[in-house]
Amino acid sequence: MSHPHDQADQLFPRERAEIAPGAVHVPDWLAPELRRELLAACREWARPPAGLRTVRTPGGGQMTARQVCLGRHWYPYGYARTVVDGDGAPVKPFPELLGRLAREAVRAAYGAEAQPVAYGADAPPSAYDTAYDTAYDIALINFYDTEARMGMHRDSDERADAPVVSLSLGDSCLFRLGNTEHRGRPYTDVELRSGDLFVFGGPSRLAYHGVPKVYPGTGDPALAMGPGRLNITLRVSGLPD
Repeated sequence: MSHPHDQADQLFPRERAEIAPGAVHVPDWLAPELRRELLAACREWARPPAGLRTVRTPGGGQMTARQVCLGRHWYPYGYARTVVDGDGAPVKPFPELLGRLAREAVRAAYGAEAQPVAYGADAPPSAYDTAYDTAYDIALINFYDTEARMGMHRDSDERADAPVVSLSLGDSCLFRLGNTEHRGRPYTDVELRSGDLFVFGGPSRLAYHGVPKVYPGTGDPALAMGPGRLNITLRVSGLPD
């Protein structure tokens, strides 16, 4: 099976696209220098204590993608200040670099004119900037080897409706954005490559989504990352300090 990367991509550059209301794909959003900086940071964040781990579900299964959390630790299905399903260490802090990227990502996806996506038509003009200047406080970083997958799920453990920001590094993947009612059709498949941004909020904030496939050997040569994909997911917890 051939991969979607081909010479046509050189002739017709990928463009920003709204995949569903509130769900926006911005190709090649991360500059190459920033990709390298994020990869180096992910390697540090993955070190113990509170490092990269295998996530196990209450039913005894386990996710094939491994994960490390910053700011708050996610476990099925809640948040904690320590790695309650791992080594018990305090979770690493949420860095300002990721907070800044989250704010810039939302603006890149929606533009300042798109306040109603997250706050409703009656939001005052200042609500957009004020909220996104302060709110993001969680990062879930998933590492997919070439065989890893992510089943259809919703990001529903937060107590805030701010958009989810997703950044991709390494191998490309097939990302599936579904509907808000169930895991089945209708859904839309999008190829996410190294450096791509995907934001989903507003009507798509609680849409089911997943990663059915990683494309081996499609990574970013400048990263020297090796096989696999990193996904940095940034969220607003809405939880009290």
